[in-house]
Amino acid sequence: MDMLRAMRSFVTIADAGSLTAAARLQGSSLPTVVRLLAALEAELGMVLFNRTTRRIALTDAGRRYLERCREVQAAVEEAAAELHAEQTEPQGKLVVTAPVFFGERHVTGGITAYVQRYPKVSVDVQLFDRVVNLVEEGIDVGIRIGLLPDSSLIALQVGSMRRLTVAAPSYLGRSGALEQPKDLLAHNCIRVWREGAPGWAFEANGKAISVAVKGNLSFNQVAAAAGACVAGLGVGTFFAYQVAPYVASGALRVVLSSFETPPRPIYIVYPEARWLPARTRVFIDFMREHILAEQRFWEPSPPKRRAGGGAVHPKGRRVARH
Repeated sequence: MDMLRAMRSFVTIADAGSLTAAARLQGSSLPTVVRLLAALEAELGMVLFNRTTRRIALTDAGRRYLERCREVQAAVEEAAAELHAEQTEPQGKLVVTAPVFFGERHVTGGITAYVQRYPKVSVDVQLFDRVVNLVEEGIDVGIRIGLLPDSSLIALQVGSMRRLTVAAPSYLGRSGALEQPKDLLAHNCIRVWREGAPGWAFEANGKAISVAVKGNLSFNQVAAAAGACVAGLGVGTFFAYQVAPYVASGALRVVLSSFETPPRPIYIVYPEARWLPARTRVFIDFMREHILAEQRFWEPSPPKRRAGGGAVHPKGRRVARH
């Protein structure tokens, strides 16, 4: 039986003082109300009302049960009100994850702005450089760079990220040309350690190229590797956001740009659900706009142009203007 419906009907009967009045208040027929009450009493194994031809009155058990039914009904109404509020006004706790460096540079600023706008939301930010299982680790929203494996997650693409090969002007000035990916075999390549990582990836005429680079420096942190490149110690490959300030200032130059692999997508991911609370829905829309706006900070500036016209090539040669 529908216990909640029967309990509601029982409370209405007790408040109305008669089966007929209860049927009228519920917009139901008298036989339906009688059947619901009979089924409830049979389920409980007790009589809830003493009935006479003229009136109906609660038994002692009925009075005790009525008190409990009011508590249950109030809890149900409160839960519904809370859900309604969550659907209309962002509030409650939200757990968000992102890669460490990208999160620090381009995500946490958006989260701060979100909390300022919606102060009833508390956000727990967890930055990891590993693929986090959102469902198992209780995370509401993740921000990821790169192709996603098949999963039950919902993925909203909110931007893209180039992978750049860079070196300091001082290094390029003394270490020879870098015109083809294979030229890297003669260069000192500064690597960021990744378990199982093959060579550096490039693409030419739609075909993938992998170069098994070598060098005398490797790091497990991107910032240290980028710093070594800025110091003129070798060539490195990084996501654009990881070296954007150095490229913008001229401390690093982009090389082999015509051999870049396609930009990696940036996704906002979240577990599939029949409904999302307002705090999650609004956060996804808010962060989508934020990340799209942030993209200007990691897109490399176009090559500088000399007064006479063409752009300056990383090696100092002029490139024809198109």
